[in-house]
Amino acid sequence: MIRFAFVILALIPSFGVAKESKPYDTTKWKAAIDKFLAADEAQPTEPGGILFVGSSSIVMWDLEKSFPGKGYLNRGFGGSEIADSVHYFSDLVTKHKPRLVVFYAGDNDIAAGKSPEQVHEDFQALAKKLESELPDTKLIYIAIKPSIARWKLADKIREANELIKADCEKNEKFTFLDVWPVMLNDQGEPREDIFLGDGLHMNDKGYEAWVELIGPELK
Repeated sequence: MIRFAFVILALIPSFGVAKESKPYDTTKWKAAIDKFLAADEAQPTEPGGILFVGSSSIVMWDLEKSFPGKGYLNRGFGGSEIADSVHYFSDLVTKHKPRLVVFYAGDNDIAAGKSPEQVHEDFQALAKKLESELPDTKLIYIAIKPSIARWKLADKIREANELIKADCEKNEKFTFLDVWPVMLNDQGEPREDIFLGDGLHMNDKGYEAWVELIGPELK
């Protein structure tokens, strides 16, 4: 009987055992970070500027076109998630000592299968880094955008946005920038005229809509 019971128990899944999290892949973004480091060495930045950080929506943003002569620094790396910016925070953000960080990420996180709660936790880790290393620096978090390609994930994106928005509203140095109102049509779906052919990344018209929202905040 004892042997039989042991066999039965061995076949039962161990639901209560937590899975070990995978170690962070430090090689994934090495090329992108090395490129930033080389650029920083060639042209050091002055402290007190405005820094844009995040995923492909930041990478593809022509800041000079949107904000002529302002010299805003772009440190976006395409395909990245919030956790990637947390991991490389010192090289991406701290060293530049900006007065304001404009951050966009979370889109790829949800698409990769992270829950809204996980995205929120990653944002909290980013906020903690900012407050501990640059306590006087302000943050504008651009809401995870709605898109044609990822519209099926809209509910999860909304939930993640609401969690992050609640945190931002509790911190006077944080601003949550809701881009949904300018990116949806009268039917409440993503506008086709502001996206590139992939239905994910924005065209110039899309960025113009963002600039109208963020412009007053940058002043």
